[in-house]
Amino acid sequence: MSITADDLASLFDAFNRHDIDGVMRFFAEDCVFNGVAGPDVHGTRFVGTEAIASAFSGVWKAMSDAHWAHHGHFVHGDRAVSEWTFSGTNGDGSRVEAEGCDLFTLDGGKIVRKQAFRKNRPLLPAQR
Repeated sequence: MSITADDLASLFDAFNRHDIDGVMRFFAEDCVFNGVAGPDVHGTRFVGTEAIASAFSGVWKAMSDAHWAHHGHFVHGDRAVSEWTFSGTNGDGSRVEAEGCDLFTLDGGKIVRKQAFRKNRPLLPAQR
């Protein structure tokens, strides 16, 4: 079984529902996720489903309105790309809104590597 563009759309729908079980069903047990930010050249690296689920849940906790809009996807063999616009509000009211993408490596119908990239733009001021 292979992951399709429709599967990736379902993955992002689960991200938008903040549905960790719906998200994690797409990831292999030994998956590697390189986040958009962090101290290393690859961002922050999370390895394994427990660490990855914790990272995703942490985003939803920090930004209860986290949302990936306008997501589009394509798959070619064992590689896939998703493009999206991320938005979310920080605890202080400042907002993130930026385009980004994920580069995926696939194996056995699961995601084994996810690299996230997002435009680095200034935070938007809190809306009053």
